[in-house]
Amino acid sequence: MVAYDKPWLSVDKQVAQLVEHGLEVGDEVRAARVLAAIGYYRLTGYLYPFRASEEYVDEEDRIRTRVLSDFRPGTRLAHAEEIIDFDRRLRMLVLDGLERVEVAVRMRVGYVLGRRSAFAYEDPSCFTEAFTVDGTDIHDPAPSKHVQWLQRVSDRQADSDEQFVEHFRDKYDDRMPVWALTEILELGHLSVLYRGMNQVDAEEIAHAFGVPTKKMMTSWLASLNYVRNVAAHHARLFNRKLQNAPSRPKIGQIPVLDHLRSSEDAKKVYGTYNALAVIAYLLPSIEPDTDWAARLAALLRDFPTSSALTIESLGAPLDWDALELWQA
Repeated sequence: MVAYDKPWLSVDKQVAQLVEHGLEVGDEVRAARVLAAIGYYRLTGYLYPFRASEEYVDEEDRIRTRVLSDFRPGTRLAHAEEIIDFDRRLRMLVLDGLERVEVAVRMRVGYVLGRRSAFAYEDPSCFTEAFTVDGTDIHDPAPSKHVQWLQRVSDRQADSDEQFVEHFRDKYDDRMPVWALTEILELGHLSVLYRGMNQVDAEEIAHAFGVPTKKMMTSWLASLNYVRNVAAHHARLFNRKLQNAPSRPKIGQIPVLDHLRSSEDAKKVYGTYNALAVIAYLLPSIEPDTDWAARLAALLRDFPTSSALTIESLGAPLDWDALELWQA
């Protein structure tokens, strides 16, 4: 383990360090204002694709690429500002779409489970055995995923200041019917609950959104929850490698998404574009007249292309603009 020993730098010295590494900042006073508003690590994170690199041979005679500290010639502060602005607009649009998905999933989960009983979410018979069975590791016994989920939701109820939650707290001993409870659940809570639901109920929900299987819907919800958290915490989204990539439909399952199977390249499989395509597919099942895909397409056409970055940085195919999914 190497001890961190780099010194604190004033904003002016941060500007000087960027210049030393080859960044063209122009007006240094303005550059300092940009750094003061954004921060050094956020700025350099967006500039990472602009850094110089070199090939080398490792100890096993394999050719590797080493990323260097200096920027490629011609890299300007404006490059970072353009991509930061694009990424900000992308996050806002993603959150706009995911709000509609999350609210619709809340309704559908509450509707389908509520038909079984008002408190179906407490009933183990409404869920799979894998969700309701306790952990069997004798060295580290753990309550079931269902019990853990109920505890997290109970904590959320306790912290809620919603008036309708107060009503159930005061009048009904804090027990809420599932169609009310879902209103305080986030996409992460819904994703976990959906994964545990019985096949027949889960497939009814999936089919309502045009998704052919529970397995696919489970993957999509988990992936969209990850993307939501990235966007909500203002982290870089445009060229992020998705830790939870949405599963890609088999050819012919969802024809407008067949193009997601056109490449096995990691950037195509785990790129942000896959999640954007899933959102664009889901939204018409919620709002038939939605213009979200058109607005997203308009933003993608404004991608700040440069020598270091193209639209493929998102994992998008070169011909994305001609695909049926993005047609108005």
